[in-house]
Amino acid sequence: QVQLVEYGGGLVQAGGSLRLSCVVSGRTFSAYTVGWIRQAPGKERKFVAGISSSGGSTSYGDSVKGRFTISRDNQNTVYLQMNSLKPEDTAVYYCAAGRRDGTLYGVGYEYWGQGTQVTVSS
Repeated sequence: QVQLVEYGGGLVQAGGSLRLSCVVSGRTFSAYTVGWIRQAPGKERKFVAGISSSGGSTSYGDSVKGRFTISRDNQNTVYLQMNSLKPEDTAVYYCAAGRRDGTLYGVGYEYWGQGTQVTVSS
């Protein structure tokens, strides 16, 4: 079993920055691809970013390319640095982990965190 806990959400003004953290525990951290997915009120979940188990490959949703950066350390944490935030980035942000094909691109996750709220005011 793998547990994921997100940290770092909050309220920020448009143009500002936030860094989210996802702490992964329970199994070998380095075996899992990890992604960030967000869900705005009344909308479906949407892929934000993914990072491979080795950290050597990353992918991003079109709406965040050039503004968000995903990274991971050698211990148990995946980060999402969010810059130039916009009101449309307001959502609950989830981290998720998996080992299946497609997890780098937002599908096939086996484990999910509870989410953290990010609110961007205009």
